[in-house]
Amino acid sequence: MSTVEPLPTRPAVRFEEAAKVALANTQLRRNMGKATQTIRDKRRSVVEELPDWQALREAGRAIKERVVRHLDAYLIQLEAAVERAGGVVHWARDAAEANAIVTRIAAAHGAREVVKIKSLTTEEIGLNEALAAAGINPIETDLAELIIQLAGERSSHILVPAIHKNRAEIRTLFMKQLGIATLSDEPRALAAAARAHLRRKFLGTPVAVSGANFAVAENGSVCIVESEGNGRMCLTLPRVLISVMGLEKLIPTWQDFEVFLQLLPRSSTGERNEPLHLVLDRGDPGDGPEEFHLVLLDNGRTRVLGDPTGRQALYCIRCSACLNICPVYERTGGHAYQSVYPGPIGAILTPQLAGVENAPSLPYASSLCGACYEVCPVKINIPEVLIHLRGRVVREKQDRDDPHAWPDPEALAMKFLARVFAEPSRYERAQKLGRLGQRFLMRDGTIEHLPGPLAGWTAMRDVYPIAGETFREWWRSRA
Repeated sequence: MSTVEPLPTRPAVRFEEAAKVALANTQLRRNMGKATQTIRDKRRSVVEELPDWQALREAGRAIKERVVRHLDAYLIQLEAAVERAGGVVHWARDAAEANAIVTRIAAAHGAREVVKIKSLTTEEIGLNEALAAAGINPIETDLAELIIQLAGERSSHILVPAIHKNRAEIRTLFMKQLGIATLSDEPRALAAAARAHLRRKFLGTPVAVSGANFAVAENGSVCIVESEGNGRMCLTLPRVLISVMGLEKLIPTWQDFEVFLQLLPRSSTGERNEPLHLVLDRGDPGDGPEEFHLVLLDNGRTRVLGDPTGRQALYCIRCSACLNICPVYERTGGHAYQSVYPGPIGAILTPQLAGVENAPSLPYASSLCGACYEVCPVKINIPEVLIHLRGRVVREKQDRDDPHAWPDPEALAMKFLARVFAEPSRYERAQKLGRLGQRFLMRDGTIEHLPGPLAGWTAMRDVYPIAGETFREWWRSRA
């Protein structure tokens, strides 16, 4: 299995270069286009059934905003509630601390293998690689995660990690990695092959590792939403469960589930309700694992909290609706983002968790069409955060630039435009000059080719010329 770095401090190549490679893969584009269109259609259908969908979105946003604003108090409340129920709470400042905690617990129970429920948070910290380095074999039990693990790849989608693969590719992979001589590419046959492989692991593995969709501060319940049944097996058969949870995954009260269990399944899989909501509340002796550990992970989240605009990225409930609607993601897939969190949410979350200096191209991985904001179930204004982060990227670059070096042409152009836009008279003079200069570029009433670096803008579109009479000139002529 290939090594995957946790939230790499600096991606190997910028997004725009990685995207070119993805765009050249026609099979990938076909797989992505078909899959995202199917999920979009299902989501649209079930959302339209709810007359109060916008009210639910607003309720979800308000709850997450309250959590982020009072996160310190809710975390202390959660810790006390989990400990009252017999669980153990661990605090991890970064990926290294979280990996050390999980590895230590697994080793203490003599585990040579652990079974895992699908978890983006454990992917974020590179837990599988840390466990393998300690001689412990991590086994992904979610079907799509198992496919990715067997292929030695990184997930390309928050919800459907193997969205970039078709069933023929999966059949070939299973035959090679699982030692199956003959296998149909029918979904039922592929699922049965995975089930037979995993059943032995469920029955013989003492430790399970999961993430958490939600944790309730008032009573310490931890909720895992899944649809395959592998989560139930991980929560009931192994003696020990370790859940790794980002600090922001809290909800204040049990009643808040009413909102999120309507928002999440419709936005993620296009279902009215997920088949399984696994809630660990340690209510009865013998119900659930004998030993429960909750690892609360920071890993940059408190830094995100310090940004009043950027912190709304922490509202995310990992539904993936923004990925499925995004025209950029649909064509490049998730690997081009070089992060556990791809798509629009990844473009705003990864730079904040890892530092914008380490992922400066991701805030530009968007057309700013706003579709992601329209479908987000908790109303994260992703375009607003993208623009905000672009500003941070530019300012940090300016701070690092050598003052004695030649000035950046783009920076000079922006400074010039700022001066032009700051004064009405300058703006009007610039309009007149532009009207004169565009005569050399116009053809049949449009500008098809701009000169120099601006040629990239007109490679795929025409530009309408400056009007022969501006609104200001029209108004003055009639005043």
